[in-house]
Formats: sequence, C-alpha cells, structure tokens
Amino acid sequence: MFYRRAGIRHTRYQDERQLWPLPFDRRLAILIFLLALAAPFIVDRLYLVSYLLPWIIWSTAALGLNFLMGGAGQIHLGYGAVMAIGAYCSVHMVRAGVPFEIAMIAGGLLSAAVGMIFGAAALRVKGLYLAMATLAMQYIVDFVIIQFPAISGGTQATIQVPRVSFLGVPIVGDRPTYYVALFVCVVVTLFMLNVRRSSFGRALAAVREKDYAAAVIGVNTFRYKLLAFWVSSFIGGVVGSVLAVCYYRAISPDQFHLDLSISLVAMVIVGGLGSVLGSFFGAALILFAPILLNQFVGFLSSEFGLAITSDLRSHLPLMLYGAMIVGFLLWEPLGLAKIYANMRNYFLVWPFRHARQ
Repeated sequence: MFYRRAGIRHTRYQDERQLWPLPFDRRLAILIFLLALAAPFIVDRLYLVSYLLPWIIWSTAALGLNFLMGGAGQIHLGYGAVMAIGAYCSVHMVRAGVPFEIAMIAGGLLSAAVGMIFGAAALRVKGLYLAMATLAMQYIVDFVIIQFPAISGGTQATIQVPRVSFLGVPIVGDRPTYYVALFVCVVVTLFMLNVRRSSFGRALAAVREKDYAAAVIGVNTFRYKLLAFWVSSFIGGVVGSVLAVCYYRAISPDQFHLDLSISLVAMVIVGGLGSVLGSFFGAALILFAPILLNQFVGFLSSEFGLAITSDLRSHLPLMLYGAMIVGFLLWEPLGLAKIYANMRNYFLVWPFRHARQ
C-alpha cells in the first residue's frame, strides 16, 4: 500500500519531528504545490479568477484567524475589520507611490497595532465577553471608515487601486495577481506549520488549554495573548492588502462588514480549529457550497419541472447550506480536517483493523 508506516523506522528525533514524516505526505505536498504553480497554465481563466484565486486568499485569511482561535483559544468576531484596516492602509500608500510590498507590510503592522489594542481585552475577559469586545471592534472600525472621508471617501465611495508592482514585477493580468496571492499563502502556511513546533507555539497551546495553569508553570499569559492577537492581526492586514490589490482592485466600506467576519469564523470552525489543512477545507466549503447548491436546485427545478418560486429558490440553497454545516458539526465536531485525518489513519494500517493506532 502506498500510504503506510510499514518499513519506516526513524532513528533520529529530527526525522520524527519533520513536517511530513511519511514519504507519501511529502510527495503529496510537493504535488499540490506544483499543481498550484501550474494552475494558470492548465486551468481556464474563469475558474482561475472566480474560484481558485478567492479560495487561496480566503484560505490565507482563515489561517490567520485560526492561529488565534485554534492556536491560542481566543475568539475573534471582528476579523473583517482587521482586514479592512490593512486594505485601506495599503491602498492609500500605493496611491501615494509607495511600493506594494512595503505598503502590504505597513498595512499588516497597522492592523496588528489596532488588533492588539482590542485584544488587550483578552487579558481580563474570555469566552462570550471577549467575543463581544471583538464584535465592538468590528462596529467601531466600520463606523470610523464610513464617517471619515479621508479614509473611505464617503459612505458610497469606491477607491480604485492603481497599477502596482511586486518585487519589480508589474501586477497586471490574471497570472501575476494569482502568483502574488499564492506567494503570501505559501509563506503563511509554512509559518503556521512550523510555529506549532516552536516554544512560541507550545506556550500558546498551554494558554489555549488553561491560561491560569500556564501561568503556574511559568508561561507569561499577558505576553503570549498579546502576541497571538498581534500575529493574527498582522496576517489579517496583509491578506486584506492582497484582497484589495489582487482580487477586488477597488475597495468600498461594504466589503468588510460583519458578515465577512462571521464567514471567516465559520471557515475556521467547519474546517477544524488549530488545523492548517482544515483552513483550506473550511474556506472551500464556505465559498463553494452555496454556488453548487444553487446550481443543484436550479437543475432539479428545470429537469423535474418542480414549481419553485424565485424567492424560495434564492433561499433554499442557503437553508441547505446551513443544514449541511450543522450536519458536519454533529457528525464530526472537530471539523473537516478530522474527517480527513480519520481516513488517513485508516489507510495507515489497512487492511489490519486490529492494528489501528
């Protein structure tokens, strides 16, 4: 069997602590990376721009939020506001002539600074109280963006993104924008994969499980909670910059409302808290399930002559979408990543069920 531990005997701790100890996992990761690089040449432009590019961007955003929720156990209902800060900051900077790579980092730093201020509430409250504090951040940032024309240009204003370049390469057309988003996604993914193996990741895991117990064993919960909000907000600001420049090409206040934050939280929960792979699974489900269900309902109504009103047809996919999410959570509360892990563990010892680990 191509996917099995048999015959693999690690003799060093370094081999056992690799990101992908099994050869099949390494080959699969390399294959997926090569397919991602070749996607602009083998995928139709419609699918590249409408499906693959937004999936990469939203998966990166879900990774940033998952770092906070799954890695440190701190809930955040205002991540859309974090992305809005990074988007507006970077767009204003590139309009002023600042290179995009510098503007992107500056947007991440500004988002990290603001996010850490509101994240300071995590030092005194937790659970639903912390959720309300981050929700207040969402509404405050929305209000500031709308009420200050210097930021957004007005309630109904739209700010166009000028032509920019990334590391000297003009971001013009579908392929350059796709590769910029892919580059950011790969960097964030590698960071997420490696941070769990560091002392920083272990300290966050201790804070996530029991913060007062972590304090007893010497973990500075004050420091690590602030760092978790800082890192997560920085990633959100960078992703907001990429979203504005590489996908929307224009930004307006209505693009970063509460529904965006709720969608990101759903991506993290459905995909799997603390799972890197689950962020990609969750983003795919939240983005594509409504589209597929809408097409499925349209197919049933046309093929079988079902008398479905336009109002019901517009709401039925959303109902099925919500029911599907509830079903997933009832079937496997740990998310889609756990379902994948169960399948993987099954094949590790197949066909010897008695040897399952």
